Amino acid sequence: MNKKLSKAYAPEQVENKIYEFWLKTGFFNPDKLPGKRKKPYCITIPPPNITGSLHMGHALNATIQDILIRWKRLQGYKTLWLPGTDHAGIATEARIKKELFKKGETREGLGRKEFINRIWQWEKKYGNIILDQFKKLGSSLDWSRTRFTMDKGYSDAVKKTFLHYYKKGWIYQKERPINWCFKCKTSLSDLELEYKEQSSKLWYIKYPIKGEEKFIIVATTRPETMLGDTAIAVNPKDKKYKKLIGKSVILPLVRREIPIITDRMIDIEFGTGAVKVTPAHDQKDYLISLTHKLNMIKVIDEQGKMTERAPLDYRGLSISKAREKIVDDLNQLGLIEKIKDYSHQVPKCYRCGSAVEILPSKQWFLKMDKLAKIAEKEVRSRRIKFHPKRFEKTYFDWLSNIRDWCISRQIWWGHKVPIKESNDVLDTWFSSALWPFATLGWPKKTKDLKFFYPTHVLSTARDIINLWVTRMIFSGMEFMKKKPFFSVYIHPTILAKDGRRMSKSLGTGIDPLKLIDKYGADATRFGLAWLLTGGQDIRFNEDTIIMGKKFCNKIWNATRFVMMQVDDKKSKLRIPSKAEIAKLKLARNEKRILRVLNKTTKSVDKYLETFQFGKAAQLLYDFFWHEFCDECIEKSKTRISESKSETEKQKTKKVLLYTLLTSLKLLHPFVPFITEEIYQTLPIQNKKKCLMIED
Repeated sequence: MNKKLSKAYAPEQVENKIYEFWLKTGFFNPDKLPGKRKKPYCITIPPPNITGSLHMGHALNATIQDILIRWKRLQGYKTLWLPGTDHAGIATEARIKKELFKKGETREGLGRKEFINRIWQWEKKYGNIILDQFKKLGSSLDWSRTRFTMDKGYSDAVKKTFLHYYKKGWIYQKERPINWCFKCKTSLSDLELEYKEQSSKLWYIKYPIKGEEKFIIVATTRPETMLGDTAIAVNPKDKKYKKLIGKSVILPLVRREIPIITDRMIDIEFGTGAVKVTPAHDQKDYLISLTHKLNMIKVIDEQGKMTERAPLDYRGLSISKAREKIVDDLNQLGLIEKIKDYSHQVPKCYRCGSAVEILPSKQWFLKMDKLAKIAEKEVRSRRIKFHPKRFEKTYFDWLSNIRDWCISRQIWWGHKVPIKESNDVLDTWFSSALWPFATLGWPKKTKDLKFFYPTHVLSTARDIINLWVTRMIFSGMEFMKKKPFFSVYIHPTILAKDGRRMSKSLGTGIDPLKLIDKYGADATRFGLAWLLTGGQDIRFNEDTIIMGKKFCNKIWNATRFVMMQVDDKKSKLRIPSKAEIAKLKLARNEKRILRVLNKTTKSVDKYLETFQFGKAAQLLYDFFWHEFCDECIEKSKTRISESKSETEKQKTKKVLLYTLLTSLKLLHPFVPFITEEIYQTLPIQNKKKCLMIED
């Protein structure tokens, strides 16, 4: 380490060196922390996909978690920040298929065994790239405990979980409508859909009433599914259809007789108030069919083609071609009342962005009624608290409308369903639901599991509250009989400067590694923390990062000045303790800075306890720049230069040193590199091996 601070702070010359120094100390590992640390504090990283690279959301969340871990480490806790990656079944399989396509190969051509072997080869080469990128940010993760959701031990946990639910009768296999992605060629859960606004048409179709020269008019956005209609439904409160209830209609183009029924699920305000019921291709229609014992007729298959159950003229046609022909045929028969322009939300696959169709498929499901109640109880009782509290509504809304979870996927990469006749793999989220305890060794009764579970804080994004957070909560209660964490912090979403979502494909994404290269990791971290003021979204620009860079320079220059004032060049200095400082008879301005320092320390603790990272960062900035630099340092110049008493000079120097070191401790969780570099160069006797383990 350097023995003297250079004239200017150069993060590019400091950060890699300091990170390597931290790794050599071993202090990221809680087992190697010095002193008797009896209290655990654990955070498990939300596991990034092995296909991923660091983006601004990762950088923000890693900064939040590292602030918490470094803060608690300084408070004397035995801290564990546990890293790991997710196998990301659909995303990884899609990535490898793209790689194969470039070489003129296919998944099917390789066969399952060789395809999975290729993924393992890819994972060994590229799977940890994103974890290495976290190091550039200064993340103090215990790399010795890195986990992967396809590790042998983790796979054992997944298998045990499946068999546990299966034996309880909570996992079952059944053919029922599911969400199907034609491109990924697999089922998806409701939570794996992204809804996008799409301009379309609303077709008003005449259904002839049997035995009468009258029609009932039905509005639909999907004429192609009418070939699978098994009823027409109206709301029982809709008086205009009262005389038609119980009658039948002749399904156009198919000439099948279907009944007119009533159901409270029907929205009177949509279209004409009468809707077609197609149980095979609509989730709500399926629920209606269960009540009224309607048949389920599958007219669209897994390739997006019309099936053998459709009339001969439409069999084998794509969805779009079938729609076009059906509308033409209805027009020729005079059965189109009118067509209106219509915009509605259309489901897309969250991985590939392609259209999703609802169709019947034989899948594995996990019953959710009892698990949902378990998850709800833990949050309603405040045993688990959401920060900000408003996100509890998202959590409860989903639980109150929950359906059984389709947990099987028709891909090859992942945990195979542990039933002999099944070639399916389990939904990635099924395995990641076990993350807080499977990473600590469960189902084995390890020391880590006993000491660090429950973990303390989960910091994550709002878009996976139901995909992941909810599932971890009921999994923790079911298998550990304890909540998986005490607090859930939902961090804001970082948007582009113009308010659009950050996306590489849209050209709105910002690479945090480029910000680190340009301004330094500390400036990037401090600028991001500054933005955390409780809002739901952050419109990002580089202004706060530039401010962070200037602040780092201020810390550096202020330290250089203090050292010039107090360094006697003869022997190492000694930092006074808080008790020693309290006994000194000090000048008014020296008493004042110590009061403000004490108040600042308490406030920073309070802000971090309540996840107010922006307030903590802004308070530290104001204290160091204005109270310490503008007031304390400036006035100390006069006292040191004009005081004739060596004793008085030494008092002033002690206050300067004490305030500087305490400031470095307070700032360290936010700007770890520069504070550690300064600490290592301070010519003082009673410092520890590194600032990271100071008191």
